Amino acid sequence: MIDLRNDILVNSVQNIGTISSNTTTTSTSIDSKGYNSLTFVIYSGNITDGVYTPSIEGSTDNTNWTALGTDELLGTVSNATLISTSDNVVKTIGIASRYRYYRLKIVSTGVTTGGTISALTILAYPTSLPTSGN
Repeated sequence: MIDLRNDILVNSVQNIGTISSNTTTTSTSIDSKGYNSLTFVIYSGNITDGVYTPSIEGSTDNTNWTALGTDELLGTVSNATLISTSDNVVKTIGIASRYRYYRLKIVSTGVTTGGTISALTILAYPTSLPTSGN
């Protein structure tokens, strides 16, 4: 069996929580220094109503943020969007950009009771092995 554990670094960026209003929820930022690949993993618990649309922002300094365009994403926003029938699902969206820092925003609309959502990142293809923090 080939080892994957020492080739990736997984970080929680959005703690498990209920989004119960029309709002924008912003994750903590992730520093991609030392890695050549980053994927956001968005997962849900129970979703009773609403639409939860992800967007990814990049930054060179962890202060000034720019929304990534569709040409900078691996996968589509529509495929990563959660709706009321998205109970207990996992969605992914990758990065094809060269910023150092990234963060996830989830824009919720049509929400009255809400949904439970969380997110993590997987950093891969490190410049040195093994990765730390696992």
